[in-house]
Amino acid sequence: MTKKEALRLFEEKKVRTVWDDVEEKWYFSIVDVCGILTDQPDYEHARNYWKVLKHRLVKEGNETVTNCNQLKLRAYDGKMRLTDVADTEQLFRLIQSIPSPKAEPFKQWMAQVASQRLDQMQDPEKSIDQAIIDYKRLGYSDAWINQRIKSIEVRKELTELYYQTIQTPQGVEKGESA
Repeated sequence: MTKKEALRLFEEKKVRTVWDDVEEKWYFSIVDVCGILTDQPDYEHARNYWKVLKHRLVKEGNETVTNCNQLKLRAYDGKMRLTDVADTEQLFRLIQSIPSPKAEPFKQWMAQVASQRLDQMQDPEKSIDQAIIDYKRLGYSDAWINQRIKSIEVRKELTELYYQTIQTPQGVEKGESA
């Protein structure tokens, strides 16, 4: 498993992160995020805040805390130490539990994304439109985007055909009984 350490800045404060090549996910130091969102003066106060929040969430039955990992990250003294980390989804869930004016923009953004996703579930064409917008934002050409959309459609058709084939007993037509 290859991991790549990185420091991200949020409002000019450091958040320790690590990329996991196997899971293809970023992991973020929970203590660092808690410290920033709650304006803790130093690492010890941030660590204590996380300890209290973690205890409260466990009592509430929140599984996010249970599912958090510990990875070795470079501590402020330069040594590699086990640190509670969360992937993006877990981090968003934890941010929802932090009463902080700084967390409010994240919460509003998450609500907007959830609303858009629900709209897309009601009208799947919106998902396709959003995918096209996202691909354009990432710099892909119109030809590439069209090819990508077509390949997704073909893959879905082949998958559907495959499942129809394995669900229909050999020699029995659909609608007939064996």
